Amino acid sequence: MSVLVELRGVSKHYRRADTGETVVAVEDVSLDVHQGEVLGVIGYSGAGKSTLVRLVNALELPSSGSVTVAGQELTAIPERDRRLARRRIGMIFQQFNLFRSRTIAGNVAYPLKVAGVTKEERDRRVAELLDFVGLLDRAYAYPEQLSGGQKQRVGIARALASNPELLLADEATSALDPETTSEVLALLRRVNRELGVTIIVITHEMDAVRQIADRVAVMEQGRVVEVGDVYDVFSKPKTGAAQRFVRTALHDRPSPETLLRLRDRHPGRLFTVQITDEAGLQNRIDAVFRSAGVSAELVYGGVGEIRERRIGSLTYELTGDGIDDAIASLRASGVTADEEAAA
Repeated sequence: MSVLVELRGVSKHYRRADTGETVVAVEDVSLDVHQGEVLGVIGYSGAGKSTLVRLVNALELPSSGSVTVAGQELTAIPERDRRLARRRIGMIFQQFNLFRSRTIAGNVAYPLKVAGVTKEERDRRVAELLDFVGLLDRAYAYPEQLSGGQKQRVGIARALASNPELLLADEATSALDPETTSEVLALLRRVNRELGVTIIVITHEMDAVRQIADRVAVMEQGRVVEVGDVYDVFSKPKTGAAQRFVRTALHDRPSPETLLRLRDRHPGRLFTVQITDEAGLQNRIDAVFRSAGVSAELVYGGVGEIRERRIGSLTYELTGDGIDDAIASLRASGVTADEEAAA
């Protein structure tokens, strides 16, 4: 798969005007984005996500390092050429950034008008895009007449107006309710699959990454600390930051408060076993417990899907003399099984 975006050793430092202190927003990031994929970039507030996306479309230039998009090094060309390069990069924003005084059609047509596209071609393209996002019947409405989800659909249509190769979605669903978020993410996935547009999704919500991304990059304190296939990161997160995000999305492990309630009702030892898409895994776990003479009662957990592959965790109350042997057998076969420590 060819590389569309290439970051090499990218850093961005600011100097605070009031104190003269140097602020590190992004530090030594090297990252590839492949043609046709959806890459989720996740991190908590202040991790450097939004700065990174502004570096990708050259709205800001790095303090060091290089940014290359579609074979063109944006950090090595004049600003006039960077403006032209940005036409191949669409942007979707958290707060929609629609013109309140323009109709929905007028908002989508705006970048085409700026680019000098004829009115006839603008009208054709606007109708095509509004039909794609399901808002053709609202073409002459104004933004204030639309819901948040509809406004974001307009933002997506506008971002697609110039047929970009790359779409950057910066916290595009953060202002939306969960149901509307799922609808917008499904639309972005259609953009990727049907139009072939490469997408970078900037978010602090791991559930959004689970729904749409092929790969995920985890940021912490300005650095990319983990990159991988979204299923691999969910099933075997390597860093503490990734582990925290995965827990917020899967909701499959008991919280400390839940553990206290479980212990009141279940005096045995509590073990949480990770579930993957391995064929027959559940039957194998049950067989190990039976052969060791261990009684296993399921007391907590959840199993879902990522990219049509099963993932989750199940927490058991185990009783019997063969618990340690059973757990050792599971671990030896590659199954992750952790005892929930007493409070």
